[in-house]
Amino acid sequence: MFTHDRGYQAGALHVEEVASVGEMVSFPSNGDTSEAYLAVPASGSGAGVIVVQEWWGLVGHIEDVADRFADEGYVALAPDFYHGAKTDEPDEAQRLLMGMAMDRAAKDIQGAARYLVGRDEVTSTGVGAVGFCMGGSLALWSGALADEVKVAVAFYPALPWEKMSPTWGNYTNKSAMIHASESDGTSKAPGVQTAIKGIQAAGGDVEVYDYPGSQHAFFNDERPEVHDKDHARKSWRRTLDLLGSRL
Repeated sequence: MFTHDRGYQAGALHVEEVASVGEMVSFPSNGDTSEAYLAVPASGSGAGVIVVQEWWGLVGHIEDVADRFADEGYVALAPDFYHGAKTDEPDEAQRLLMGMAMDRAAKDIQGAARYLVGRDEVTSTGVGAVGFCMGGSLALWSGALADEVKVAVAFYPALPWEKMSPTWGNYTNKSAMIHASESDGTSKAPGVQTAIKGIQAAGGDVEVYDYPGSQHAFFNDERPEVHDKDHARKSWRRTLDLLGSRL
């Protein structure tokens, strides 16, 4: 067990000192195995949430987000979609993103969802998926791919849908939330509109929020040039409210 002193404003509560358990785990994926960071709440159990990385890889910020979910009572799993690779350089991140095999990513998403639902600590029959940037698109895609994913939350989704060809029909009786940044074109951006229309046509619920003046990656508190504390706090609270009402 380890203790964080983040001084992070989690919704309406200021978290001065929290305790959670985090470790790397392996889960089956398409006849192979994948790695993931697993964070379990201090209570030892809770609803399940998949945390999906940005294009940098499974970096410390994503592990920290998983810890934040654990602090809120969720069992959080952050899969490593790059399988060990990570970077803080935009050019390298672009290369890693372009090299990511979407068929393998789909299997990793499905494997992660099945693994999380099957863990003894997870009390929910379905799980949520929350992703950022590249991961925002993958989180929405997970709702179309995996029956176990009942709720998907996307922060400023950035991937073109042509890479994934999602079957939105699997969103029947599911819920989604999209946090759109102004620099990405707000909720009027074509990719966001495609997701909204597809989810609604399938009979799913989708909430969409615009954040005036926001930059892409406004939630990432390790990037001060784009981070917006107020927008991050508001979007985090909205995300927790949705997960709490659906899982």
